[in-house]
Amino acid sequence: MRMINSTKMKSPAAIAALFLSAILISGCSTTGVTDEQALPAESPSASPSPAAPSESASPATPATPATTGPCAPSSAAGSTAKDVGAPNDVLPAKKYTFALKTNCGDIEITADGVKAPVTVATLAFLAKGGFYNGTICHRLTTQGLYVLQCGDPTGTGGGGPNFTFKDENLPAQVDNNYPAGTVAMANSGPNTNGSQFFLVYADTTLGANYTLWGKITKGLDIVKAIAEYGTADGSGDGAPKATVEIVSATVK
Repeated sequence: MRMINSTKMKSPAAIAALFLSAILISGCSTTGVTDEQALPAESPSASPSPAAPSESASPATPATPATTGPCAPSSAAGSTAKDVGAPNDVLPAKKYTFALKTNCGDIEITADGVKAPVTVATLAFLAKGGFYNGTICHRLTTQGLYVLQCGDPTGTGGGGPNFTFKDENLPAQVDNNYPAGTVAMANSGPNTNGSQFFLVYADTTLGANYTLWGKITKGLDIVKAIAEYGTADGSGDGAPKATVEIVSATVK
């Protein structure tokens, strides 16, 4: 399937056809962020540098943080992914606000529906269906890679919806190509986007493999506070020490 470029879309019918061609329905989804070019090891114990954000093909049991730190107490944990169907609506090509209400504070993201139309329409569909409500951000990296990864209902890094969709709006392969405030999709390889995404809280260099779809406009300080509190096991790559729950997600 070819890339969707909103600047080449000629009509609503063409937009709809391209949107539908970007969605691949599957029995299950194990999308995630793996980066063959970036940091060398999947396991933080194998290297001081963590692997790129990824949706694991072999999910681990979610860690249970012992304290709340910068966040309000939450009992949220991983659960079976909600089946909300598959998206088929096309949104007008413009910018939207993707709002995450969390137990750590409110985070707002400007979602670029011009450069990443399929991604933003899919996120809006998932948010409208309540897919993200009550989920936790399952991964935090603090060494060499500076991201908080969210969007997996199972809380393991291996969950997602029953469909995947293709990449769009990939960055250039340059230093700090994922600057602080960037929001991008996690994946398990080319064109395997699902529901997982990562919030970049400090300038990060990764392979040009992850769809850029948003910029944090409110709440970057919240993500930084979560990162400063560290991981549950004290490593540079693991579950956040504080439970980070997405209470609700909306797109407007």
